[in-house]
Amino acid sequence: MDSPGQRSPSGAQWTIAAAGHEAVVVEVGGGLRTYRVEGVDQLDGYASDELCPDSAGQVLAPWPNRIRDGRYHFGGRDLQLSISDPAHDAAFHGLVNWVPWRLLERSTDAVTLGYELAPTPGYPWSLRLRSRWCVGADGLRAEHEVTNSGGEPAPFGLAAHPYLRVPDVSVDDAVLRLPARSRLQVDARQLPIAECSVVGTEYDWTVPRRIGRAVLDHTFGDIVRDGDGGSAVDLTARDGGVGTRVWADGQFRWWQVFTGDTRPGSRRRRSVALEPMTCPPDAFRSGRDLITLRPGDTWRGAWGVRPADSRRCDGVRRGGTASSDGS
Repeated sequence: MDSPGQRSPSGAQWTIAAAGHEAVVVEVGGGLRTYRVEGVDQLDGYASDELCPDSAGQVLAPWPNRIRDGRYHFGGRDLQLSISDPAHDAAFHGLVNWVPWRLLERSTDAVTLGYELAPTPGYPWSLRLRSRWCVGADGLRAEHEVTNSGGEPAPFGLAAHPYLRVPDVSVDDAVLRLPARSRLQVDARQLPIAECSVVGTEYDWTVPRRIGRAVLDHTFGDIVRDGDGGSAVDLTARDGGVGTRVWADGQFRWWQVFTGDTRPGSRRRRSVALEPMTCPPDAFRSGRDLITLRPGDTWRGAWGVRPADSRRCDGVRRGGTASSDGS
């Protein structure tokens, strides 16, 4: 918890540790501030006296990325969300990343936080959110659970926003492996207008290769699944000696990859955001992979971070129970 005195911008701090792995989870947004293995940072996090920069480590729900004009139609209603990204005239990254989450359970190696999302004019549904963070020999694991606690079906999506670093390796020299066969083309507002194959193009990362001068802020789909139905993205050194893997279970059907070119100051192009998403940008409008949570339904999904050469964790197989609308 916080020390007595001035309160951190990210609220209370909960440290969890086991087997040389240590993470700090925060009250504001219920997200991840740091993750270290044997004292070495795996994430490009932030200090306890900083405001969370660029959504680092945040949980994004009930939608990830952007909704065009903040407008959408669901359940026979036309709805308007607040514009939280005025530069792109869009509603951005959901409703729970700047609110205080509540401590539900805590042990030396795990912490569970919860948040009750109340209805608003732009999103008139009630959700009960739970996130359990744990560390151990297999790395960091995040388990998310979301229940529709209201009386009507609700649209829903979720993503995580970790920035990954390879120790002592620049973004240019890092090697990326991304098991995706398509990407979304976007307009000047970073909103999707088409989907295209990456096969044979500069955006094909199915075979690991150096990032070099590539500038990425793209959504990738048509994911190549592992045997357990999940997927994983690797960021490693050129010699393959060190690196990090971000894995996600089958509930996450898309990956956003951002090389940090628009981040300010020393954070510019210092790390790569590897973001597992259940649905693509603007899903509230397109319906694509949009989850419909019916009253009483609970969705569950899991993702995590581990050294790139570690064995796969059996827990990746954990899936969800809610229905999905769209293609």
